[in-house]
Amino acid sequence: QVQLVESGGGLVPAGGSLRLSCTASGYISGIYTMAWFRRAPGSEREFVSAMSGTANKTYYADSVKGRFTITRDNARKTVYLQMSGLKPEDTAVYYCAVGGSPGYYDYWGQGTQVTVSS
Repeated sequence: QVQLVESGGGLVPAGGSLRLSCTASGYISGIYTMAWFRRAPGSEREFVSAMSGTANKTYYADSVKGRFTITRDNARKTVYLQMSGLKPEDTAVYYCAVGGSPGYYDYWGQGTQVTVSS
């Protein structure tokens, strides 16, 4: 059983930065994609960013391009999300996900709260 644990959330003023981390435990077979999603209050979950296991190709939602950077450490089975230039609309619970390819995720974390004050 794969478990994902996120950390790094918190309260930050607009314009500030945070770095989220997500570490996977358990056996993950093959080459896998690691991703971040978020859910704001009253909204559906939305895609934020992903990094594939092949060639480390990255994907970003238009709303975070140029502000967020995804990286991963395969040896530690950890994915990071460096968030800069945070805006109040970035306030959400951020979830980590792992799957076999971009767009297909089998495992999800419990989420970490990010709150950006105006």
